[in-house]
Amino acid sequence: MQPGTLSDRTRSTLSDALAGRRGGLRTALAFAGPAVIASVAYMDPGNYATNIQAGAGYGYGLLWVVLMANLIAMLFQALSARLGIVTGKNLAELCRDEFPRPVVWIMWAVSEVAAMATDLAEFLGGAIGLALLFGLPLMQGMIVTAALTYAILMVEQRGFRPMELVIGAFVGIIGLCYLAEMAIAPVDWAQAAEGLTSPALPDATALTIAVGIIGATVMPHAIYLHSGLTQSRVHAATAGERRRLLRFSNTEVVLALAVAGLINMAMVIMAASAFHHGHAEVAEIETAYHMLTPLLGAGAAVAFLVSLIASGISSSVVGTMAGQMIMQGFLHIQVPVWLRRLVTMVPAFAVVAMGVNATEALVLSQVVLSIALPVPMIALVIFTGRRDLMGEHATGLAVRAAAILGATVVLTLNLVLLAQTFGLGA
Repeated sequence: MQPGTLSDRTRSTLSDALAGRRGGLRTALAFAGPAVIASVAYMDPGNYATNIQAGAGYGYGLLWVVLMANLIAMLFQALSARLGIVTGKNLAELCRDEFPRPVVWIMWAVSEVAAMATDLAEFLGGAIGLALLFGLPLMQGMIVTAALTYAILMVEQRGFRPMELVIGAFVGIIGLCYLAEMAIAPVDWAQAAEGLTSPALPDATALTIAVGIIGATVMPHAIYLHSGLTQSRVHAATAGERRRLLRFSNTEVVLALAVAGLINMAMVIMAASAFHHGHAEVAEIETAYHMLTPLLGAGAAVAFLVSLIASGISSSVVGTMAGQMIMQGFLHIQVPVWLRRLVTMVPAFAVVAMGVNATEALVLSQVVLSIALPVPMIALVIFTGRRDLMGEHATGLAVRAAAILGATVVLTLNLVLLAQTFGLGA
């Protein structure tokens, strides 16, 4: 089997399902993979940093931000997958083909900055977890994270499915760890429900964290990545088969992103129940870990670290895959995995070498991601609404309006944050 392919058995199952000859759960699982890989971006270490600060500082009050971000993520991931399935191209390739050259260069530059911010969060998260669990210096933790990431990336040479299964296993580990956290933490479910349904931003710090949550949840590289994961994975021979493929894709997006959303909510809920009353100042991952043992017990602390390490390693793998796709799509050049890994690793190592506070760097990296988000979001709205590209699968008025609203929410929050940061609203 060549790299980037499916096994004959899986391909046969998919073909039979698209032709309407097979059904059931086992057949549906054969379509699972792209959204699972993309969902890792929605539970990376940047989410840990922003969600801990949200829960510790504001209790359950910012859960509505997590819910809103997840709903926006579902919509844009579904659109990204649709773009790849229908056009056979990924978002970066379409940007290169359809936009003027100066615009393409600007979009690529913004996307590269976002990729570096992504790697900063992922590397730091994995390194912090390894450093705390095994007593390693942070720099050594980053080296181990880099080595593990590269080793897992080599699995992709064996095809789509092995990589999808490996990433799926990491998602399972993260989910099980937070299921355990919910069983241990003394959750006030009534307050949690109120936080989900009562939008409010009490102060400027809450706004910064809210933008960070959106940046950590609706990530630019994940929007690019999903279109690439679906563009050549399964080929639909007829219009009917393409419609069935899109239904399977939409179902997978909803399920995978629902799991990611629940994990994010669990992070906020755990931090709120453990730290908000009496320890609202907790803002760093290291501090949260050390305080979990006396507050919730050693089991909660270990589950937290294991999930953080799984998150850091898996999201670093996915970040590299997305970075390769972005660079190759915009520049139309093949990039070796080691070079792509190096390009986005250097800033992360530089931050650690300079002694910058790791959790502060994580949160700021998520703000950078949120500021970069409108670029792929706007491009995706434009392309998926074009009938000359999408044919009958071009978005209708309601979906396009929802996508424009989602992009507007992100853009507005970013503009308010920038105005606040530079004192323009004073």
